Amino acid sequence: MRPRTLLWRTVLLLALLLIGVQIAAFQLFRITEREPRARQIAQQLVSVVNLTRAALITADPTKRRALLAELSEREGIRIYPADERQPPEARIERPGMLIIEDEMQRTLGPRTRAVLVPGNGGTLWASFEIDEDRYWLVIPRARLERAFPWRWVGWICAVLALAVLCGWLIVYRINRPLRTLTQAALRLGRGGVPQPVREDGPEEIRALTRAFNEMSTELTSLDADRKLLLAGVSHDLRTPLARLRLAAEMLPADLDNDAKAGIVQDIEDMDTIIGQFVAFVRDGSDEAQQCVNLDELVQSVVQRYVRLGHCVKVEPAASAPVSVRPMAMQRLLANLLDNAFKYGHTAHAPAEVTVQTWQQVSKIYLSVLDRGPGVPESEAQRVLEPFERLESARSNLTGSGLGLAIVDRIARMHGGRLQLLARAGGGLEARIEWPVAPRQ
Repeated sequence: MRPRTLLWRTVLLLALLLIGVQIAAFQLFRITEREPRARQIAQQLVSVVNLTRAALITADPTKRRALLAELSEREGIRIYPADERQPPEARIERPGMLIIEDEMQRTLGPRTRAVLVPGNGGTLWASFEIDEDRYWLVIPRARLERAFPWRWVGWICAVLALAVLCGWLIVYRINRPLRTLTQAALRLGRGGVPQPVREDGPEEIRALTRAFNEMSTELTSLDADRKLLLAGVSHDLRTPLARLRLAAEMLPADLDNDAKAGIVQDIEDMDTIIGQFVAFVRDGSDEAQQCVNLDELVQSVVQRYVRLGHCVKVEPAASAPVSVRPMAMQRLLANLLDNAFKYGHTAHAPAEVTVQTWQQVSKIYLSVLDRGPGVPESEAQRVLEPFERLESARSNLTGSGLGLAIVDRIARMHGGRLQLLARAGGGLEARIEWPVAPRQ
């Protein structure tokens, strides 16, 4: 339930801070106002008591009941003889009542008492004496205390909302260029070429944006130089390789056929390795994404291997169209199948490979499964690096260690990832997962 973005975390922090400040200010106001307000209420009670006592003393005894009835009707003030009625046992204990009682005792005498009783908004009972007779004066609490300042609460809420809104605008102006930088960094990390990010916002954000733009330009230039260099090297190497192959084919007929076939195979292996170098450099990041049916794409790749006599089983279940780079995705699947057929066989049986596709919620999966020796869990991450191979595979000189690195790079370019998992019953599962609609 906690906000995860910088914007809403900051807004929530500002709101909590302002609410805390308002509560603290309100409590401080109540504490500082308590004593002066209590003394003011005590003075009002003393005045009411004195006036009531004076009215009762000077009134004709036969008219006192009428006077008490008039006080009750007009002023809401009731007078009870102490021997007839006492205040209820239920009382409201408040620090201010002690101050009120002390102030009244100082003016009216030490036997004076003040009691706050709940019910009907609360009533305040104050005792006084006429000669030897004791009376209770009952006055509504609302006559002495001010109503709760709801209008001020409204103003406080308005100020709080305005402060939170201003804080939101400030953080939004900081967060907007950061969000743009994040999107550009993700695109750059997936092999794309982001547009220069607009230098906007505070000076620190501008400096960060400027540094990112310079870094992006340098990386793009270095990547272009690397692609040009490797493409030139591969082109220059393939020409002498073609001549070598032609020369091998024209070797005398009396030459050992095994030696001749070995030379041709070595040349083909070298050509394959160069092709892998070129495929690693040209990862397909410049290819436009298209919405395709994944199962149909898988079937088109698998049919090539079936025509070559390989045993491949397809279990399609991804019905939703996906946005991918078709050529890059075909290269990804072809590399996984090549690896499966190269390392997925056993000593007693050829490789039997299964290709599965399925979808769960917002992700789509593509798995290539075999029954080979698999990859130890401790080595699963290392073999995804370029030129890294397991010790058991190093005797196979036909590979360059780039197959899985190419697959991993294409998967990350689509916003997904490659996982090498142990298959139930033995073998390896190479699983690709990526969002149904990956971000551009």
